[in-house]
Amino acid sequence: MVLKAVRAFSFPSDHRFPLLSVAAICTTLAIPAYAQTALPEVRVEDTRTTPLNTESPADSASRLGLTVREVPATVDVIDQDTMKARGYRSVSEAAQGAPGVTAGDQPAEPSAFSMRGFTNSQINTLYNGIKIGPQNMTSRTMDTGNLERIEFLKGSASLMSGEGASGGSVNFVTKQPHQGPVENEAYISYGSFNTVRAGFGSGGSTPIDGLDYRFDVSRSSTSGFIDDTHTQNLDLSTGLDYRVSPAFKLFGAFEYKQDRGNAYWGTPLVSAASPGIAAAPGIVAGTYVSNFNGTNLGPVTIDNRTLTTNYDVLNNRNQANEYWLRSGFEWKMNNNVTMREQAYAYDAQRQYFNSEVAAFNAGTGLVDRDRFYIAHDQRLFGNKAELQWDGKLAGMDNRAVFALELSKLDFNRPGAANFPSDSVTLVDPSRGTYGPLVLQQQTARIGNTALAVEDRLKVTPALALISGLRYEEIALDRTSINAATLNRAGFPFTTNWYPATGRLGFTWESMPGFTVYGQYATGADVAANNLFLLGPTQPLNLTRSRTYETGIKNLFWERKAEWSLALYDIERDNVYTAQGGQSLNIAGKQLSNGIELAGAVRPTWQWNLWGNFAYTHARYADYVFAGGSFSGNTPPNVPKVVANAGASYRINVPAPVEIGASIRHVGDRFNTDANTVTMLAYTVADAYAFVDIRKKTRLTFRVRNLTDKKYAIWGDPFYPDQILLGAPRSYEVSASIKF
Repeated sequence: MVLKAVRAFSFPSDHRFPLLSVAAICTTLAIPAYAQTALPEVRVEDTRTTPLNTESPADSASRLGLTVREVPATVDVIDQDTMKARGYRSVSEAAQGAPGVTAGDQPAEPSAFSMRGFTNSQINTLYNGIKIGPQNMTSRTMDTGNLERIEFLKGSASLMSGEGASGGSVNFVTKQPHQGPVENEAYISYGSFNTVRAGFGSGGSTPIDGLDYRFDVSRSSTSGFIDDTHTQNLDLSTGLDYRVSPAFKLFGAFEYKQDRGNAYWGTPLVSAASPGIAAAPGIVAGTYVSNFNGTNLGPVTIDNRTLTTNYDVLNNRNQANEYWLRSGFEWKMNNNVTMREQAYAYDAQRQYFNSEVAAFNAGTGLVDRDRFYIAHDQRLFGNKAELQWDGKLAGMDNRAVFALELSKLDFNRPGAANFPSDSVTLVDPSRGTYGPLVLQQQTARIGNTALAVEDRLKVTPALALISGLRYEEIALDRTSINAATLNRAGFPFTTNWYPATGRLGFTWESMPGFTVYGQYATGADVAANNLFLLGPTQPLNLTRSRTYETGIKNLFWERKAEWSLALYDIERDNVYTAQGGQSLNIAGKQLSNGIELAGAVRPTWQWNLWGNFAYTHARYADYVFAGGSFSGNTPPNVPKVVANAGASYRINVPAPVEIGASIRHVGDRFNTDANTVTMLAYTVADAYAFVDIRKKTRLTFRVRNLTDKKYAIWGDPFYPDQILLGAPRSYEVSASIKF
């Protein structure tokens, strides 16, 4: 078929190709004389010009160049100014400021998100709009220092990022070059648990006419609130934009990320009735039969003596190196046609060497442990090309974008073939070392070709119809050999999918600043776990999801106040989920509906008020298996209620001083589909004060978790014997300067 021919032409057998496509190179060498029409106006906006950032670009939500307010879907943007003001140090912290979003940093899948009833690999994680693989295999902890913004697109979103976006997508956008005087910034902070952050950034125009740059480097480290969990991150990002002519721009970018850590895999659930247990109230409730050792714990609790205990082996490690290279161009061919292209290469090595399970044994009173090793060697090459046409259709303004996306991914996964185990004491465990390791090998080769089209028709100046369609060809080749280098049963195998997904929606600005919108959107993802791990005995088909959504986006009071409302209904069919351990159950359907409300107001230059609220009713249907049913149960890590609120006040005494506080409430959640153990609701509050010195230097003091609340922040259904605790009260002082 045509897609196969295109893919075969675009990817030589050795999977290598230039960072600029043939078209880009030819264009660079010979730009037609008529191509002197200016590029489309580039929005260079302060994304805080509206209280909810709805004038921010929404690149991961649409190819049409629309702002958040113009997209017929919920798009939340956390920009760099917001991250600084609220003290968001990591992407997980930033995510929790968005309406209805929760996050966890379980070491097997850090920077995991939950929104609208969906979690982990049901939400695509993107880097500058590029997907590198399923979240629960590829994401890492990330500092916010090098980011320009984070975009949250909610609801079925495969139109934009393909397979894996039943619940939406999260897009991390690095800081970009800008045109104008050079601006530099630097920051440093120190806080509890020996936490240190430092960074430097610079960007602007160079002495070479038309050449702009951006450079950012950041480093962070912490000893953590759990024993022996020192981690550190290094991020380097660079970018160049070269305006060859008013109509043609080249760009290139290089990024490097490194993280090293000693992991915290969770605190074990213990039997509340066991001798000597010092129960910590308000963290968990319910009953549990251990998935790992089979003992019945009965009513469970967390032992107060284990709140900082690490059960991992002493020589554990959890680390990664990642490299990005991107290059492309934007060319306005005439007043109606614009072409954009980007080629990219990504390389990553990850390693996990740990005891990951800590399961309390009700019979012995000890903690039973496993051993697990896995490594990733991943290479991804891709190309994204777009052709935009602006014109008239039946006398109405119309914009259409046609896109072709190609990628080839190689994923090698050596892992442990032996899984020794042992037991340690609950309190002050003798952690020991990993012991002998026997390896086996798995691989995944994934080729992807996608054709997409998006269109916006302005029926009237106030009413727009927005639609899109995406058709993909996904080719998967999997191998798996044991320690004796023999193929496992069913391997190797090959399979292909051809999903078609899309969006149909509208926006109606019924009065200035008041926009009503609605959409029907679809998504597709793998029925069982993810593409990297899919086995021959699992269902080799894709799930289907659909979203109905309607809402309001309102900017008023001379742009000083803004609010949004979203109502949604999502259904995902043919679902397989984690039953516990490494086993899977068929869940039939996953249903979710709810409401999200967000608002912010700046009544005077002194005051800034903001808040958001989300209610989610998520549950399974047709979830019947041998021995029982989970129909009606709530998926793991999905709270019914999430709410945030904050306020700040600024005075001049004589230098500008600002004080502020925020509060966050997260409702009850479950750590497995069985819904027998509840991670109890919690409320935490933060506060800060800063002073600006001569408009260039800012000194800040911040307190997080003011009341020192003890709570469970996340639970991994593959590790149901343990939960992750939230951080206790902490302090931070920081300084930043612009020059």
